[in-house]
Amino acid sequence: MNLWQKISYYLLIGVCKAVGCLPYYFLYYFLLEIIFFLIYRIFRYRLRVVRTNLRNSFSEKSRHALKRIERKFYRHLAELFIDISVICALSCEKMKRRYVFIDNDKHEKAVAGKTWIGALAHYGSWEYMINYKLYTDHDVAAVYKPLHNPVFEKFYFYLRSRCGATPVAMDDIPKVVINSRRENTKPIVIALISDQTPPEHAIHHWFHFLGQKTAFHMGMEKIALKYNVPVFFEGVRKIKPGYYTGEFFVLYDGEEKLEEFELTQRYADHLERMIEAAPELWLWSHKRWKHQPREEIKYR
Repeated sequence: MNLWQKISYYLLIGVCKAVGCLPYYFLYYFLLEIIFFLIYRIFRYRLRVVRTNLRNSFSEKSRHALKRIERKFYRHLAELFIDISVICALSCEKMKRRYVFIDNDKHEKAVAGKTWIGALAHYGSWEYMINYKLYTDHDVAAVYKPLHNPVFEKFYFYLRSRCGATPVAMDDIPKVVINSRRENTKPIVIALISDQTPPEHAIHHWFHFLGQKTAFHMGMEKIALKYNVPVFFEGVRKIKPGYYTGEFFVLYDGEEKLEEFELTQRYADHLERMIEAAPELWLWSHKRWKHQPREEIKYR
């Protein structure tokens, strides 16, 4: 990083911490409305993408119902900007109160001594997942795609590592899994967000998801089946602005014999049910259906 980038980084950290220290009601009931108005009414941030995604995913819903989800989504998106500042400012123990894992003692007993994958999504406030290290004796590997901007790359590395998690680039995960199986090496939790759109050249299968032919990254399935790593889907519920619960549900026990693509379809099915329960909490502003299926690619 050059001098200007270093200044930008420390300025970004300072502003986020200052904002995150402001009172809860000011952040989530006053500042939130300002951010919501700016991104929804003034800048109309990716509004066309959001409307297309909602219309295609919920074709049975009325225009009024879709409009209501749209408004709720943008209010939630404004909340996510605030959450980033709060995560920067709060102590790890206070963050533990913001994002509570349900029945986690039971889950930890089930995975004792095992490396396992937490299958996450861009749903709720996913950056809070970094506090899972406070709930487990496992090491926590927060999988990410490196950013081109060095300022934001360092910022998000700081954000995701401050409570003990270790950010790991996606390409390095196989090495991490192999290392975790060596003698006297602590098992790890691989926190892996798996609902992004893969590049077109990496699409080999189409899944049924939200009424559309949808491609998913296959990294989670490939790692799980190759190394017999159990996979748990994280179900998320929002309690109130800035407060969530997470709960893990088994997708793959590490031993079951699965057909190709079956594990990813299970993930897609769980994610779809969660989205249908509270659609405004998913990140609709991404172009998740920008690639169209070709005849030679299967559709399940």
